[in-house]
Amino acid sequence: MLEHDVIIVGGGLAGCRAAVEISRIDPKLNVAVVAKTHPIRSHSVAAQGGIAATLKNVDSTDSWEAHAFDTVKGSDYLADQDAVARLTQEAPNVVIDLEHMGVLFSRLPDGRIAQRAFGGHSHNRACYAADKTGHAILHELVNNLRRYGVTIYDEWYVMRLILEDGCAKGVVMYRIKDGHLQVVRAKAVMFATGGYGRVFNTTSNDYASTGDGLALSALAGVPLQDMEFVQFHPTGLYPVGVLISEAVRGEGAYLRNSEGDRFMANYAPSKMELAPRDITSRAITLEIRAGRGIHPDGTAGGPYVHLDLRHLGRDKIMSRIPFCWEEAHRLLGIDAVEEPMPVRPTAHYSMGGIPVNIDGQVRSGPDGLIEGFFAAGECACVSVHGANRLGSNSLLECVVYGKITGAAIAPYVQNRKLPEVDEQRYLEEAAASIQSLLDKPGKYRIGEVRQQLQDAMSEHCGVFRTEEVMQEGFTKLDQFQEQYQEVYLDDKGKLWNTEIIEALELRNLIVVAKLILGSAITRKESRGAHSREDYPQRNDEQFLKHTLSYYSPMGIDIAYRSVAMGMFEPQERKY
Repeated sequence: MLEHDVIIVGGGLAGCRAAVEISRIDPKLNVAVVAKTHPIRSHSVAAQGGIAATLKNVDSTDSWEAHAFDTVKGSDYLADQDAVARLTQEAPNVVIDLEHMGVLFSRLPDGRIAQRAFGGHSHNRACYAADKTGHAILHELVNNLRRYGVTIYDEWYVMRLILEDGCAKGVVMYRIKDGHLQVVRAKAVMFATGGYGRVFNTTSNDYASTGDGLALSALAGVPLQDMEFVQFHPTGLYPVGVLISEAVRGEGAYLRNSEGDRFMANYAPSKMELAPRDITSRAITLEIRAGRGIHPDGTAGGPYVHLDLRHLGRDKIMSRIPFCWEEAHRLLGIDAVEEPMPVRPTAHYSMGGIPVNIDGQVRSGPDGLIEGFFAAGECACVSVHGANRLGSNSLLECVVYGKITGAAIAPYVQNRKLPEVDEQRYLEEAAASIQSLLDKPGKYRIGEVRQQLQDAMSEHCGVFRTEEVMQEGFTKLDQFQEQYQEVYLDDKGKLWNTEIIEALELRNLIVVAKLILGSAITRKESRGAHSREDYPQRNDEQFLKHTLSYYSPMGIDIAYRSVAMGMFEPQERKY
């Protein structure tokens, strides 16, 4: 049995930043990171636009309080304000620290870190590295893992969280190249496994974003928080769904409908294209519904709108947002200097996740905590985003709460013994579950069930929702769960059998989908990204609270947890 003081599942920004912090505090601790891809290929590397911090390099009137207010207002007042205060106060320090690690931020002429405008923010505070910010940060963090001697298990897939008697004791993992199974025990387990965009058929997320950490937690009995709040990014490149960063609108691009109008004037006149993402996504969806979308031949009534960069000029496009130009050119053959890009909303980010306290320790319910279990980043819900995340706050959350969680774990494990784990039982159960997948005669292909699931979630739990449509979707999910019992694998081998991983991921996607829909059905109001046409108003009296959803094969159980209020009283959200 493998042993480490700390095992971190997930090689993206939050996991790597936590590992670095633990190693800085106590270099003697034995820290390991396990990831199903190489850490450099974690989805964090795709983050484009920026990381928010009140450095005041561009706007001296900015303050952490202003950043906190923008974040809470953007969250539609569902964010926990103590967590937001900590996020925004720590922001400048973590950015300076990243710079000292060697992150190549874009610069002002005088050499200071450049900062650009971002949706929902009242000041220019997004620090960036052109439009490859996540890439720049992750590379330096992974370099630091090597510097600090952190063990890296790359291309290992975690199959199970070992959670016994209210204590996390380790994980069961599967080596993708040869099917070798291994139990790892540790004094603390941290999940930093990212999001679940692949629950939907059109997403900006990579193929690895299948909600593994969320599903493993839910299957072990941990409730998930606020899963109904799914962010649809307004500008997914049509038809592929790949992200066209908010940085493009931050640099001054326009959204136009089939009539050539900058229609955001009708939805958020003060912010225009830089309104928060939930508002902009709904605006685009409403324009398309009203027949003002665009067809490829330029006629009205089509499935997308235009993102127009042409007035920015070639020099600005190629220096500030080169990656977005490259994506449109590579995928659609469009030269954004000469013609507008086709865009529509795409599933992008999970505001909900594994509920954690302000130190990253996982909650067992409305009150208690789980011993030895921590989480940070997109898979966690410390609730700095509430019902809607502002752009450039997700990289910030990963780095700030990755650091904070690492700083909590280092002292936590000092006087703990390694837990007792029945290695043989867990190995036998894991081997049996793999063998049952290989042995199934089955009648459904994995890809067929997954496609139906993704189509159903996009149809029944999209930008706009109603009770009737969501209930239909939930009924379909029950059918997919039954079909999952009858999937078959063509590849019966153990060597690099990606079908086994796809089958395990599909199980996780179904669990996550049921938690999203179950939570969404019970929240009978509209708030942030959860927009119900049958309950169009926000209802603070009944629903200013966090949803906790518990998974079981029999159904979803819902409990609630109160929101941590603070400096900002809920008010109407106008831009």
